[in-house]
Amino acid sequence: MAKILVHLATGPENPTRAALALLVARTAAGEGHEVQLFLAGDAVALARPETAAAAHGIGTGPVSEHWEAIVSAGVPMFLSGMSSKARGVDAAPAGGTVELAQPSKLVELAVWADTTLTY
Repeated sequence: MAKILVHLATGPENPTRAALALLVARTAAGEGHEVQLFLAGDAVALARPETAAAAHGIGTGPVSEHWEAIVSAGVPMFLSGMSSKARGVDAAPAGGTVELAQPSKLVELAVWADTTLTY
């Protein structure tokens, strides 16, 4: 199985694209691939349960449904610490294995991954 990094920098301003990234991560994890998720920029807002609940992609489904499936699958999720601080986002309410990370973590994950998908 492959090691897949999904790097999401699109937030609730484009719920279709954001939901697509999470759908792809969810699907890859469901197929048995080793998946890790890194959210940066406006995407960190999706870690707020109320924001995730309000975001629905056209043809890509609800962000909150994908988020819950990713959490259930045990996919490690990282939020850019700098992006989170700038937007007042805390990883604690997001649920699952979510932690704040610095750019060096994104570099580490990109080197680790066989494939990096960016949305």
